[in-house]
Amino acid sequence: MALSGSGPPGSNERPIIFRPNTALDGTGVFAFSSLPPLSLYIHIPWCIRKCPYCDFNSHETGRGIPDVAAYTDALLTDLEQELSSVWGRTIESIFIGGGTPSLFSPEAIDNLLSQMRARLPLRPGLEITMEANPGTFERGRFTAYREAGVTRLSIGVQSFNARHLERIGRIHGPKEALMACEEAAEAGFSGWNIDLMFGLPSQSLETAAADLEKAIALGPSHISYYQLTVEPNTAFHHEQPVLPDDDAVWRIQEQGQTLLREAGYEQYEVSAYARPDQRCRHNLNYWGFGDYIGIGAGAHGKITLASEQRIRRYSKQRHPETYMRTAGTNECLVNPNYPSAADTIFEFMLNAFRLNEGFTWERFRTRTGLFTAHTVEDTLREAQMRGLVDLEGEAVRASALGRNHLNELLLLFLPDADPDT
Repeated sequence: MALSGSGPPGSNERPIIFRPNTALDGTGVFAFSSLPPLSLYIHIPWCIRKCPYCDFNSHETGRGIPDVAAYTDALLTDLEQELSSVWGRTIESIFIGGGTPSLFSPEAIDNLLSQMRARLPLRPGLEITMEANPGTFERGRFTAYREAGVTRLSIGVQSFNARHLERIGRIHGPKEALMACEEAAEAGFSGWNIDLMFGLPSQSLETAAADLEKAIALGPSHISYYQLTVEPNTAFHHEQPVLPDDDAVWRIQEQGQTLLREAGYEQYEVSAYARPDQRCRHNLNYWGFGDYIGIGAGAHGKITLASEQRIRRYSKQRHPETYMRTAGTNECLVNPNYPSAADTIFEFMLNAFRLNEGFTWERFRTRTGLFTAHTVEDTLREAQMRGLVDLEGEAVRASALGRNHLNELLLLFLPDADPDT
């Protein structure tokens, strides 16, 4: 049971599948005294070619892309359906994820963001992140995205090693990766990120270090360093590659953490490392159990409804054609639901324990609407006795042991699962 995937959540949320805590069903009374921060996620579902490890909602399109204007219209129609539930609230961050958003031209992104500004109040100086693939890189394109309003770029490099890139099905080579990163550094973004994988097929400690040293030398403000995992419903799941064993992966991860720390990058989440004041604000909102509107094919959303004293979750139709046909109608919504108190507690912990700093009781109460701390105190005491959490006054965080055994920690919040198995 994989609860704690190491990839960044901001761009491609997966539905959270778990067994609810039946002992708490109905006992928690939601009482929201304030609303959490609100973000906007926009999903662009197309890729030139789907990577064999990818289980995100992406659809191959080759070098051509579908009707951008039609998809933009669907996004706007989708957003307008969401407005009544967030009326008067300010958007704190925007993330354009995929798929490959950089398949959209700077002009298309400019138009999209202009339409968002016309419909939603945006916090002045908010972070607007866009994912980019080096395989779609063109000289001058990143500067044009910045001029369109994008403030932060996240580049899906994954590796600088030609053999590894080929093995994981990337459409770019080392040269394109370096060129894209160099242009991002020169384009004037307030921050930019390199996505880098480890635990790749045939990767050694030495080649993993070389990858990370190249990334650090390029000077990004943020590096997402996460392990390749084989997920169901992927090409790698059906034809599994030979990956480094657990001991080798552990050595690679420890080596990477040391290299990043020595280079001045602070680890603040399972797979996120940042220069001072360069943390990804959008992803912090996810991990802090904030709210987010999700628009686009397969996008997920979470909205706190203070007037109803409950949380609403939903996702959108996954296939782009179905999404565009149904946008703005109830048919577009997939599995809208209102999590129970037990579901909410688990989801909160699933996110909060990813952060090195953990959470405070005040955040737990305000973000979950559950003001009775005893609903989780016994479980946290059990986790403390196992050495998985540190409890210091108002602060609750996973210990070093707990971060290394995050699944074990999270399973404690599933009382119908045997924690000793």
